[in-house]
Amino acid sequence: MTVAANAPVELVSFLESLSEPHILCDRDYRILAANKAYRDKWEGQQRIVGRTCYEVSHRYKLPCDQAGESCPLQRSLRSGERERVVHLHHTPHGERFENIELSPIRDASGEIAYFIEKIDPLPVPRTDEHARGLIGRSPTFMAMMDMVARVAPSDAAVLLQGESGTGKELVASAIHQMSRRAEKPFVAVDCSGLAETLFESELFGHERGAFTGAVTRKIGLIEAASGGTLFLDEVGDIPLSIQVKLLRLLETGTFRRVGSTEVQQADIRVVSATHRPLAEMVEAGSFRQDLFYRLNVFPVFLPPLRERRDDIAVLAEALLPRVSNGRKLRLSDEAIRWLRDYSFPGNVRELRNLLERACLLCDSDDIDLRHLPAGAAAPLLRSTPISAQNRKSAGKLSDRELADIAAGFPGSRKELARHLGMSERTLYRRLGRHENSSDA
Repeated sequence: MTVAANAPVELVSFLESLSEPHILCDRDYRILAANKAYRDKWEGQQRIVGRTCYEVSHRYKLPCDQAGESCPLQRSLRSGERERVVHLHHTPHGERFENIELSPIRDASGEIAYFIEKIDPLPVPRTDEHARGLIGRSPTFMAMMDMVARVAPSDAAVLLQGESGTGKELVASAIHQMSRRAEKPFVAVDCSGLAETLFESELFGHERGAFTGAVTRKIGLIEAASGGTLFLDEVGDIPLSIQVKLLRLLETGTFRRVGSTEVQQADIRVVSATHRPLAEMVEAGSFRQDLFYRLNVFPVFLPPLRERRDDIAVLAEALLPRVSNGRKLRLSDEAIRWLRDYSFPGNVRELRNLLERACLLCDSDDIDLRHLPAGAAAPLLRSTPISAQNRKSAGKLSDRELADIAAGFPGSRKELARHLGMSERTLYRRLGRHENSSDA
């Protein structure tokens, strides 16, 4: 084992006895020792001891906190306690999300002299992240991943809150994969897609003859998820009549199939998601308060894409191979700037759709502004209030350019008029003028 000359022998010996990857650092971020598990992870591809942790793990020239990330070493110096964060690390096998647990070690005078850092890779397949969008490095995204890593090993009920298209089912699946239930089923239920008359039967199952058409016994989705995770998507759409039965399931861990008096035991972990304001629905009486408290044990907020603009380019580049049908396409610098300026009301789902459309329109190897729906006028579609300068630019748009923007804008005409800084009446008048001129 290679160690620095000033590394305490006792701590080095302790590290070597641990089965998980660990390193020993000083207050200056310098790695003094790395145990066998950590060395095996790097497979001898580069020297570890003597370098800084941020250089090895992030390829930074500055500590994490100075590079815009949360630094567990600085946090531990301030709190004097053990600290945990999730970081996106460079490894010999590519970038990986890793759970970092850093413990301070004090000297005889009580001052923090060293840190022992445990590195625990999160068991989320990287290829799946690239395929479906669970990728990012912005502070808001990493804060969400930190919450996911904290709650995943437990059986606590999780409520995922976020706009449509932010990837709530993907995050729910990641929680399942990081839990002790990972080898058991992950069953997703689209609560908005089930009629009230079918909801109870689908969720709890039914006995033969329980109702007209029930010719055989059927197990419900709760039984199908036995031992694993039940994901209730759009939980705010569950009818009140079913909410009370779901509450009983969560409180007692038991349920009955429709048409049966036999009590069944449920061994499931519940993760739910919604884009609706459940707290407001509780006040309005359309969602049970007791059920809300049961589901909202550990809330996790999924940030919209417009709040993590630094992730848009890396997300686009990761998603592009999945929608290009085998073609090796590139995004031009202008296209990337366009994407960063766009408000993305449909979030990651809309980004994927825009890229798929661009691939179909592109006949060359480079996707540029011609293949994006609003062309060079994209900065006018930001979610923030439009500036006076952009209002002037909107006024200079030709009727044809305005029609092109309207064709690609995902919102209503009223929203488009607000974004462009013109009245809705003016917008309709100019669109009508363009249509009449085209017909002529």
